[in-house]
Amino acid sequence: KQWYQRRVRGAAMMSFGRNGYVSATKEVIAGARYLIAGLEKIPGVEVMGNPQVSCVAWTSNTFNIYNMSSDLTAKGWNLAVLQFPAGIHIALTQRHMAPGVIDELLSDIRDSAALQMSRPHEKATGAAAMYGMAAQIPDRSIVDDIAKEFWKLYYSTNNNSNNSS
Repeated sequence: KQWYQRRVRGAAMMSFGRNGYVSATKEVIAGARYLIAGLEKIPGVEVMGNPQVSCVAWTSNTFNIYNMSSDLTAKGWNLAVLQFPAGIHIALTQRHMAPGVIDELLSDIRDSAALQMSRPHEKATGAAAMYGMAAQIPDRSIVDDIAKEFWKLYYSTNNNSNNSS
């Protein structure tokens, strides 16, 4: 993994130059801090840990965070969900630094949080429910098998819902 990271950094420096790379990195870190400050103002949302660079994660002790994940996915955001503890995270990049992108994400998170606060005990559905269900399984060795079957059925083009092959 380290060799890959060195090559990515090296390619970025070749493309941007050292000053461009440092400038882009500072911009992403500033964007992450801006996102964190915005998240801390949203009722029901808690920043996870103490993010230092570009990855920012959040959770909720008030509502099902996986429902927020579904809301944000429906709005076009490609975010990753977490287990143990449940959460959502984003790895900010230079593309997120375009004017208004982080503000739009914060607005969508704020809207989703308000919706989720109005129905805090609603169970997750779809892919979000898969993560919640997988977290409940005591035998972690079968989670991979269950996830494969879920996605096989989810993306199946076969109209016969009783056929899992």
